[in-house]
Amino acid sequence: MNQLTAIHPQGLGAYVARPATGTGPLLLVLQEIFGVNQNIRDLCDEFAAEGYLAIAPDLFWRQQVGFDIDPSQADAMSQALAMLDKFDDQQAMEDLQHCIAYARSHWQCSGPVAAIGYCLGGRLAFRALYDTEVNSSVSYYGVGLETLVSQAPPADKAALVHVAQLDSYCPPTAQATLLAAAHKDLKVHVYPGCDHAFARAGSVHFNADNARLAYDRTMNFLVPRVGPAYDLEALWEKHVDYEFTTRDADLTMGTMVAQPYVNHIPTMTGGVGYTDLRRFYKDYFIGANPDDTMQVSVSRTQGSRQIVDELIFSFTHDRQMDWLLPGVAPTGRKVRFGLVGIVRFKGDKLCHEHIYWDQASVLVQVGLLNPQGLPVVGVEGADKITDNSIPSNHLITSW
Repeated sequence: MNQLTAIHPQGLGAYVARPATGTGPLLLVLQEIFGVNQNIRDLCDEFAAEGYLAIAPDLFWRQQVGFDIDPSQADAMSQALAMLDKFDDQQAMEDLQHCIAYARSHWQCSGPVAAIGYCLGGRLAFRALYDTEVNSSVSYYGVGLETLVSQAPPADKAALVHVAQLDSYCPPTAQATLLAAAHKDLKVHVYPGCDHAFARAGSVHFNADNARLAYDRTMNFLVPRVGPAYDLEALWEKHVDYEFTTRDADLTMGTMVAQPYVNHIPTMTGGVGYTDLRRFYKDYFIGANPDDTMQVSVSRTQGSRQIVDELIFSFTHDRQMDWLLPGVAPTGRKVRFGLVGIVRFKGDKLCHEHIYWDQASVLVQVGLLNPQGLPVVGVEGADKITDNSIPSNHLITSW
């Protein structure tokens, strides 16, 4: 592997992924027993996109510099176990401290330090709370954690532990120990039906849904403790302004990551990837919204990397709106409905949007759906969002 940066003259190297700003909060990304392989490098790149200076030290360098194998190859486990047989946890702690010192001197990483690790790295990330400057630790299916949790993390330090329910390396007795030790500075999540390496893309045990959930929990844990924090509301407002006021597809795309996606759930419109999404914005969305389009905010919830907007969307249907009513000619009718947007960010860029609304209400209002005898409503559904004086349950015949 030729991508290692020399960290210490004794021979320690590391894969380093820097954010667009050049530096950021330091995140140590600690390897599985397969070395600093493509999976670990991809994780570093992903965390760099979130704004971290991500460093993956070559922890097996004393046995073999640049050890890097694909876990799917036939002899991967035997090779990895041979490396592990001569591995020393305490020496790894020294390596982590060297990485921290190097980052502080070369990239001015003066703030708090986090570590995230997988399998072997999960154990090391947890131990680093006690033996290094690391103050926030995330462990994915770490091995041997049950032997480490008897002592609470040092003051002002915290850990997040992701446990696979079916993991033979963390059997039920070990899981029970971890759960019993959990407290405000030690969060433990068990993922039902998941096995070891459930968050590693390409693993036979990969579980996309739980990997996504674990990642969300990881970011919600890390950002308040080590950063980086962004003004997500300002970023979102700028994006919306480019969509509805400036009405410029290229400026809109400029607020997003290189390969974003938008999914309007009821009509399955939007786009995946830069090319398709830009075409959608330019030809089917930005210019398709009537001049009197209004969005009235009802509520807004902000997380570390996500905004949830609840609003009332209204317009006069005076032009074809294929994103909302594909293939429907203008009806001239006024429409008002509730809409919810879940907006995800990666670093300081929008990553994706999931947009939901009541399509039945829209169809009723434009005259394409007769509500008689159906459990649907028209504009009154939007009215009731903010007016509790409107009676409930009128569709329930026995009420």
